[in-house]
Amino acid sequence: MKLVGREILEEFIVRHADTRGPIASWFAEAEAAIWETPHDIKARYATASFLSDNTVIFNIKGDSYRLETQIAYKTSVVIIVWAGTHAEYSKR
Repeated sequence: MKLVGREILEEFIVRHADTRGPIASWFAEAEAAIWETPHDIKARYATASFLSDNTVIFNIKGDSYRLETQIAYKTSVVIIVWAGTHAEYSKR
């Protein structure tokens, strides 16, 4: 998959240094992945949440942080929309 929005993750890591390893792992896995359907994501990330408009929420570092993405399955693009704490996500 091609990932767009790396700068969002870089800014997030600056604010939450404890996510450096988990974010780096997620990024590497997502880049190497071939996600053609939501089922492909669910097979690897059982706790991922799927919303309308191909929005997928990944839990990072357990359930402490959330990563919001939008996925264009046909073009193999993952757009990183937002990253933050679970509490911040709940307020959105």
